[in-house]
Amino acid sequence: MTFCLYDSAQGRQVPFVPLRPGQVSIYCCGLTVQAPPHLGHIRKEVVFDTLRRWLTWSGLEVSLVVNVTDIDDKILAKASEAGRPWYAHAYLYERALHQAAQLMGCQPPTYEPRATGHIPEMVELVQAILDHGHGYPAEDGSGDVYFDVRSFPTYGALSGQRLDEVVPATDADPRGKRDPRDFALWKGYKPTEPWTASWPSPWGRGRPGWHLECSAMAGKYLGDAFDIHGGGIDLRFPHHENERAQSQAAGRPFAQHWMHNAFVTDPTGEKMSKSLSNGMLVTEVTKKYAPRAVRYYLVAPHYRSMVEYSDQALTEASASLARVDSFVARAIDLVGPTAPGQPPEAFAVALDDDLGTPAALAQLHETVREGNRGLDAGQTESVQASLAQVQAMLTVLGLRADDPIWAANPAGDLGQVVSGLVEALLEQRQAARARRDWAASDQIRDHLADLGVTVEDTPHGPRWSL
Repeated sequence: MTFCLYDSAQGRQVPFVPLRPGQVSIYCCGLTVQAPPHLGHIRKEVVFDTLRRWLTWSGLEVSLVVNVTDIDDKILAKASEAGRPWYAHAYLYERALHQAAQLMGCQPPTYEPRATGHIPEMVELVQAILDHGHGYPAEDGSGDVYFDVRSFPTYGALSGQRLDEVVPATDADPRGKRDPRDFALWKGYKPTEPWTASWPSPWGRGRPGWHLECSAMAGKYLGDAFDIHGGGIDLRFPHHENERAQSQAAGRPFAQHWMHNAFVTDPTGEKMSKSLSNGMLVTEVTKKYAPRAVRYYLVAPHYRSMVEYSDQALTEASASLARVDSFVARAIDLVGPTAPGQPPEAFAVALDDDLGTPAALAQLHETVREGNRGLDAGQTESVQASLAQVQAMLTVLGLRADDPIWAANPAGDLGQVVSGLVEALLEQRQAARARRDWAASDQIRDHLADLGVTVEDTPHGPRWSL
């Protein structure tokens, strides 16, 4: 195992050595389910799904835990605006998140805990922080409990900030704080909030602070120390900074490495966000472009690079994937279905180098070009070798067209119907050709062409494509 990653906490690339030989534990901060996911959200899912696939291919047993934040200030506010119970609002968009991840061909995580299912673990964690002298209950009778940032000497180490440089959040409730930069571990119940959004605790009825939730769930399922903590770069501060601080303040080593993916931006360079209403919803984008092509578009840049959304970029991604699919189809026609082999060494080197997908995709296309040259020359063994390598690379990248995960895709239901209808027409065309009814055969082919379906007759029967 030679995998190296860029550790956001250290600010440099380091060799990755799992805490437990042969096993990798990864925790990713999931979505706060207040609204439907856009491409900026789903990029994280695709990045860490690709990481998981590569580490698994490399022979490691990967545990990937991705939480769902289903209780939070924003959820309460959005649910109130929508006129529905907060828990129904959260569940609505939790289902939307699952649909979007499935649209992108992401494998389900090893486990997906909900914040509301882990209140006892959160209360336990708050008490541990208090016992270690790094937190305090507010003295104003609110029931709030805060983390004392000044009591923790390495606060700011993850984001590279000195405490005196940290600016308090403008939307944070300042009541009962000793320092405006202290953050909430537990929020006392307010009469203006639903009673159902509160739970009993030693400090009075209330609910957990946003940062606390992830620390408790990561510890529950991955232990006090685990390998990799992932998420979008926007979570590095304050969310991940606060997670790290409160966990270590409770005596837990927490994450050994931190990986952060960059934003997807709109054409103006603005970060996609719910508040700016410029997010391209996954369900909308996949109405215009095939889900596999959208995944290709998200995989192609390095995960630490910004991605600008544009129709041109998605059109180019679609064309690139179509070239790969064309080779695979032609190769199978010549040599038959071929199981994935070993990817080329250059592909493995690229992914071992901090998940270097740009160089990995370059190797994929180079292998496709080699395979096409073999097809043109009728070199069966060369084509079969190239096909095995291509299938391996597509498997790792989550882009293999015949992966069952795409067959289970909600957006694939219509595709299966279309495929069935086209195949039925092609059977009618073959029957017409068999009885030498060339007029009927041509009529079916022309009708399919009018619908955008190209039919190519091969020695193994007709092959069609959109």
